[in-house]
Amino acid sequence: MINRETIDKIMDTARIEEVVGDFVHLKKRGTSLIGNCPFHGEKTPSFHVSVTKGIYKCFGCGKGGDSVRFIMDHEKYNYPEALKFLANKYNIEVEETELTPQDTEAQNAKESLYIVSQFAASFFVKQLWETDEGRGIGLSYFKERGFREDILKKFEVGYSPDVWDAMTQSAVNAGHKLEFLEQTGLSIKNDNGKIYDRFRGRVMFPIHNFTGRIIGFGGRTLKTDKNVPKYVNSPESEIYHKSNVLYGLFHAKKAIRDLDNCYLAEGYADVLSVHQAGIENVVASSGTSLTVEQIKLIGRFTQNVTILFDGDAAGIKASLRGLDMILEEGLNVKIVSFPDGHDPDSYMHHVGAGAFKTYLENNRKDFILYKANVLLKDAGDDPIKRAGIIRDIVESIAKIPDPIKASVFIRESSSLLEIEEQILLSELNKMRSAKAKKSFESNQRTNNTNHNPYASAAPEPLGPPDDLWDDNPGSSGQSQTAENDEHQEYEIVRLLLAYGHEFVNWDSIDDMVIGSFVVQNLADVEFENPVCRKIIDYYKSEIDNGRLPTANHFIKHEDRGIADLAITLSTSEYTLSENWLNKHQIYVKDETMNLKATILGGIFHLKKRKVDKILANLLKEIKDEKDGDNQMILMQRYSVIKGVEREISKFLGSVIVK
Repeated sequence: MINRETIDKIMDTARIEEVVGDFVHLKKRGTSLIGNCPFHGEKTPSFHVSVTKGIYKCFGCGKGGDSVRFIMDHEKYNYPEALKFLANKYNIEVEETELTPQDTEAQNAKESLYIVSQFAASFFVKQLWETDEGRGIGLSYFKERGFREDILKKFEVGYSPDVWDAMTQSAVNAGHKLEFLEQTGLSIKNDNGKIYDRFRGRVMFPIHNFTGRIIGFGGRTLKTDKNVPKYVNSPESEIYHKSNVLYGLFHAKKAIRDLDNCYLAEGYADVLSVHQAGIENVVASSGTSLTVEQIKLIGRFTQNVTILFDGDAAGIKASLRGLDMILEEGLNVKIVSFPDGHDPDSYMHHVGAGAFKTYLENNRKDFILYKANVLLKDAGDDPIKRAGIIRDIVESIAKIPDPIKASVFIRESSSLLEIEEQILLSELNKMRSAKAKKSFESNQRTNNTNHNPYASAAPEPLGPPDDLWDDNPGSSGQSQTAENDEHQEYEIVRLLLAYGHEFVNWDSIDDMVIGSFVVQNLADVEFENPVCRKIIDYYKSEIDNGRLPTANHFIKHEDRGIADLAITLSTSEYTLSENWLNKHQIYVKDETMNLKATILGGIFHLKKRKVDKILANLLKEIKDEKDGDNQMILMQRYSVIKGVEREISKFLGSVIVK
C-alpha cells in the first residue's frame, strides 16, 4: 500500500489542468477551462475544469472528481494505479507498505499485461540493434527505405527473429507467466498445446496508448511469399482495443494541440515518414477502418483533420465512402492526395522532407469539394451518374451539424456541380427531415420502453436532478413537496461547502462561522436525502469536535456519493460574462454581496418546505378525523404551525393568502 505521506505529496503536486490537459484540449472560459468531454461523445463542450478547486465536472454526462479520479475513470485504473501514474508524471518516488496477497493479485492482473508488452518491445528492439539477424534483415530494411536511426528509436521499432518461440522462451526465462503472454496475443497455444510466437521474422511497430504505455504490436513481414500476410496485428485484449487507438497519438498529441490540426494517415510507416519530415501532428488508424471512437479521440485536441490519401484511385473512392462520419462528428476535414502510385511514406522519401512539407501545405482541399471532383471525373457526361453523385454529395453535407458551414458547402457545390443552389437546399432539407423523423421515432420507441412497467428500471443518477435550482413549489401534492425539500437540502449543502468557513457578520453575532450558524439553526430539521443527511451529520460531528470541514474534504471523500454531490454543488457550467459590466455598464450583484440574505434565505426556504409538508399532512388528518375533540386539537396545532409559516414567509417576502 502507498503510505499516507506519499499520497498527500502526490495530491498536493498534481495540477488538475495539467493532468486533464494531457488528454483534453482545454480553452479558457470565464474562471473555468472547458473542452469536449473524454467520457461521452459531444460536439459542444460541457466539460469544465476548475483550477482553483482542483476538480473537473462534465455537465453532459455528470462525471466529476479530482486528478486521481480523472485518471481512474479515463485509464480504467484502480486507486493505487492512478496514484502511481501521477507520481510518475511528477517524478515523485512512491513509498509503499507491504501488500497483502489479495491486494497484489488485484493490482497485478491488468498491470502484468502492460509489463509483458513492455518486455516484448524491449526484446524486439534488442533484436533489431544487437543481433546479426536483426541488423542484417530488419535494420537493413529500414535503412534501405531511408529511415533515420533517431526516428526508429523514437518509435521503439524492433525486429522479431524468424524462430518459432524466441520471444516466448526469453519472456518465460525472465520470469513472466505464459498466461499473460497468451492474453496479450504475443504467444499462441495450438491444439496440441505447443506455444509459439505470434510475430516471427517481422519488423515490429509497438503501439502505445494515450499515456505512452505499450499495449499491442503491428508486425510487417519482409518475405515475398504471397501466402504470408503482409501485416499481423495484436488481437483484442484487456489493454488493447484497436477501435479506440490511433497509432502515433502519444507522440503527436502535443503537436496536434499546438498546431490545431491532425494529419491522418493509413499505416505505421506513413507516421514514421511524416515525423522524419519534421511534421509531428500525424497519426494512423493502423490496420483498421476509421471508427467513431478514433474520430472523437482526435476531436479532444483539434476540430481540424487533414487526411493523407494514397494516390490509388480505387482506394480513394473506397475511403471516401467511410469518411462522412468525420463530418457528422462536427470536425473540419481537408484532403491531401499524392501522385498515383505514392503514399505518404513513399512520397516523402521520393521528394525529401522539405518538398514534402511544401506539398502538404499547397495541396490541401476541402473534403466535400475534393469528393465532388473525384466522383465527377468518373461520371463524365452520364446524367444518371451525375444525379447519383449530386445526391451522394448532398448526403455528406447533410451530416455536417453546423448549419452555416453546411450552407457554405451548398453554395460551393452549386457552382461546381452546375446546379441551382435552391435545388440542392431542397434536397438537403428533405434528407435532414427524414433523419429528424427517424431520430424522433427511435426516441419514441425508447421512451415507450422506458415507460413500460415491465421494462428494467434505469439506475438513478448520482447527485442532484437537472432542475436543482428550480424554486417553483409546483403542485401542492406531497410528492412534489418532497421533491422540493430535496432541492432545498441540496442548497443548504451548497452553502456550507461555499461559505461554511466564513464568519457571520450580521445581527451582532461575533466569533461564529457560517457553518456553525447553519447547523445550529437547522437542529430541528431532519434531512431526507440520504447523501445530504450524511454530509450534514458529518458536518455536525466535526464542529462538535472543534473542527471545521472544508469543501475539499467532501470533494475528495472516499464515499463516491458524497464526492459526486460535493463536486456537482461546487461547480456551475455558467459564468457571468464580463461584458455585462465592461461593455454594457450593467452591474449584477452576486450572492456574496449580501451573505445574510443568502444564508438565511437557504435556511428559511428549507424550513418553509418542511412546514408546508407538516401543514399538508395536518389538513389530511383533520379531513380524515371523525372525532370532534381530536379534530379541534389538530386544528389548534395547524393554527400554531400556520403562524410559524407566516413568520418564515414574512422574511422571504412571500404573500400569504388568508
